[in-house]
Amino acid sequence: MNLHEYQAKQLFDQFNMPVGKFEVANNAEEAAAALTTLGGTKWVAKAQVHAGGRGKAGGVKLVDNAQEVTDFANQLLGTRLVTHQTDELGQPINQLIIEPCVETKSELYFSLVVDAQTQKLVCISSTEGGMDIEEVAANTPEKITSVHIDPLVGAVPYQARLLTKSLGLTGNLAKEFTRLFAGAVKMFVEKDLSMVEINPLAITSDDHLICMDAKVGVDGSAAYRQKDLAEINDLSQLNQLEREAEEWHLNYVALDGNIGCMVNGAGLAMATMDMIQLHGGKPANFLDVGGGVTQERVQEAFKIILSDSKVEAVLVNIFGGIVRCDLIANGIIAAAKNMNIQVPIVVRLQGNNADKAKEIFAATDVNIISANELTDAVKQVIAAKK
Repeated sequence: MNLHEYQAKQLFDQFNMPVGKFEVANNAEEAAAALTTLGGTKWVAKAQVHAGGRGKAGGVKLVDNAQEVTDFANQLLGTRLVTHQTDELGQPINQLIIEPCVETKSELYFSLVVDAQTQKLVCISSTEGGMDIEEVAANTPEKITSVHIDPLVGAVPYQARLLTKSLGLTGNLAKEFTRLFAGAVKMFVEKDLSMVEINPLAITSDDHLICMDAKVGVDGSAAYRQKDLAEINDLSQLNQLEREAEEWHLNYVALDGNIGCMVNGAGLAMATMDMIQLHGGKPANFLDVGGGVTQERVQEAFKIILSDSKVEAVLVNIFGGIVRCDLIANGIIAAAKNMNIQVPIVVRLQGNNADKAKEIFAATDVNIISANELTDAVKQVIAAKK
């Protein structure tokens, strides 16, 4: 679950992280009025979408007066922004954030993410703010510093000192960064976040830090206890299929391929997609039906997968732990009959009651290709598609 930039900055402010003044505009009139409220002589208007690359896609503009920001608002609001991080349809623009321009001396990079391997948070910082961190990592990795943080302990002073030294911060700037670092870690843990990125974290002309941009990802599994964040989740940023999946508690992400995937467990889903790619196929989606999958959710998952016109075959890869494979088999057969599915379906079921599932498939007149191993299943679905 992602937050808009203005929502992320409101969250930053709650944890004493430095953000400047801003206004949110839902229409051109509010955009023009924001200039008077904010004061100043030059402003920046930014489209609010859940994607990076807004500037290169025309979603960010410097404005000098009310007419310019009015024209920009009329041009963008109600349209969709296509960036390198969206699909070809883009994401809807419903708000703009308006901020006074700030004179800066330099720009830094700061982020927090989860390192699943160490089961800790990792803080990444760099003096190369304003650039894609992937580009910095590829070309000048020595300019990146990272520290691992135990979420049970939180940020500790020596880590802040290590980061401030690597960023070349001294005096008051070092104190401000230490407060930001501590606040960001506290926020990450308390609000069940999955990612925080500030790029750039700027040093102003009067030697203060300010978060010029803000990206925040929230762990969707924790939405039940982060009700304030769940309530502001902008579902319009999801495509129609992703919204339908959200209603059925299915984890679905649309991709560009033509082999639909239905898997239980995110790790197994990723492995399935990798295997399809390895053997020359292209997955059409990531879809994790979860551990408590039912016949009804299987049918809804098929509806969502097959709503994508690009799908030419479906691979079902289920490991029965809690879930019973025979129930899944009945759900697959029911979906195939009720929906009159015409594309090939390859099924690999392992685990709890897998033998019963195979008997069910053997007894049905529905055309389902059964496979025992993942590699075999992948090869069969690619061949069936052809």
